[in-house]
Amino acid sequence: MSHGLVTPGADMAARARRAAADPELQRALRNLDRRLFTPRQVADNHPELKDRAAEIRRETLGDLDGWVDRLEESLTRVGTIVHRAATPEDARAVVLGIVRRAGSRRAVKSKSMATEEIDLAGALEAEGIEVVETDLGEYIVQMAGERPSHMITPAIHKTLGQIRDLLSAVAGEELPEDREALTAWARKHLRPRFLDADVGITGANFACADTGTVVLVTNEGNGRLCTSLPPLQIAVVPVEKVVPRFEDLATLLPVLTMSATGQRLSNYVQMLTGPRRLGEIDGPEELHVVLLDHNRRALLGTAYEEMLACIRCGACLNVCPVYRRVGGHAYDAVYSGPMGKVLTPLLTAGAEGRDLPGASTLCGACTEACPVEIPLADLLVRLRADLRAPGSPAAGPRPERLGVITTTHAHPRLPGEGYTWPASTEPLVGGRGSRDGRRWAPKRLGFEAWSRMWSTAAGYRASTAAGRLAGRLMARDGWTRRAPFLRGWTETRDLPMPVRRSFRDRWADRPTDGSAW
Repeated sequence: MSHGLVTPGADMAARARRAAADPELQRALRNLDRRLFTPRQVADNHPELKDRAAEIRRETLGDLDGWVDRLEESLTRVGTIVHRAATPEDARAVVLGIVRRAGSRRAVKSKSMATEEIDLAGALEAEGIEVVETDLGEYIVQMAGERPSHMITPAIHKTLGQIRDLLSAVAGEELPEDREALTAWARKHLRPRFLDADVGITGANFACADTGTVVLVTNEGNGRLCTSLPPLQIAVVPVEKVVPRFEDLATLLPVLTMSATGQRLSNYVQMLTGPRRLGEIDGPEELHVVLLDHNRRALLGTAYEEMLACIRCGACLNVCPVYRRVGGHAYDAVYSGPMGKVLTPLLTAGAEGRDLPGASTLCGACTEACPVEIPLADLLVRLRADLRAPGSPAAGPRPERLGVITTTHAHPRLPGEGYTWPASTEPLVGGRGSRDGRRWAPKRLGFEAWSRMWSTAAGYRASTAAGRLAGRLMARDGWTRRAPFLRGWTETRDLPMPVRRSFRDRWADRPTDGSAW
């Protein structure tokens, strides 16, 4: 079933305005409050897990090609058939070829962002193959013809009443507005699909390089049914999902589940090491793993390599003030929230999501929440500049072409430390719709003048004094809604104005007799 544009708008700004004005969506998004503080559980209760998880992910990225090669060897050794796909088109072609050779007509799917990324369900349906999403949230958005709005809770954007109306239409009868009753109906409706399916399709949360084990984490039993009943199973696995050792799961699994939903461990953890063996009563007779690249390996050695450490827990979405206000569909992308703002332009080499990095307050909540210490706020700032660089492509085969992204560092960067900014100011020249940079010339001159003024003590004092004077004229309770030359900022937010007295003046007037200041 194709995905319609749920939140209309020509760009992120237009979609965000529409989403913020939708009362039903705002009501539904309040459910995020239940997960708001889940990342803090990891940081407060298990700081050693967070540090170790970050170390494991950096170790993986340090030799990603090597670990993927070892994973392929291990998968093959246990009887799994391995395919490599450089692009989404390649991955779809591989899966369609497998399904055609098997003569499959019905497929059941477990929740998978990788299959959403390659639009696998649409490709299978175009071939006349029935595809049923079996995660309840994914099933709801499939029936609505929508894209998931959150990687953990796909239907978080819908209220209970909306879900009741949707499932009632599918059932052909009026269902009660009750969570337990709706879940029971869905369970009864979906159970025969597992028994009739020719093929089960899943993603993977992790894949162990040493044992060839594919790991699935779910909160419903659908993932287990997708991997145990159909005779054929296909897992689409992005290359960065590889982990060096099976024992690394002892760190990564609790970090994933605590960051995603606050659980100590998910209800269902499925580990598949090859297809069904002689004497076993369940499991697929044939297991295929499709290793998906889609520009990921091109990020290795660049300033954006850190993004490949992501474990798709959704913690950054839960704490992001932008996501919490507009939901996932305003991003018009498979991946939403802070991680989606970075990942979408990188995977598509700038063909999609060029306006997403600007949809951030840069408050740093995403960086703080990330359980594997990805400096998301730093990456957003850098990507904003690189996507504005002269000649940065509307599309291209490699993300390295997005401006200057291969800056070397004088010392190893610590997690969350941030990146050394390029010495050249070239990424800040030019702009959308203006390759020669003429539209940006006044801004560039203004920033240069500001830089020169603040390079001297006298210039700094004069400019801040002028700012305090302007604040007295324009501010109301320390804020203003309008300011010259700052329309882009004040269109969507108030601007804090300088206080009446500078710190230097207050310091000069401080008491010298030891009394309170």
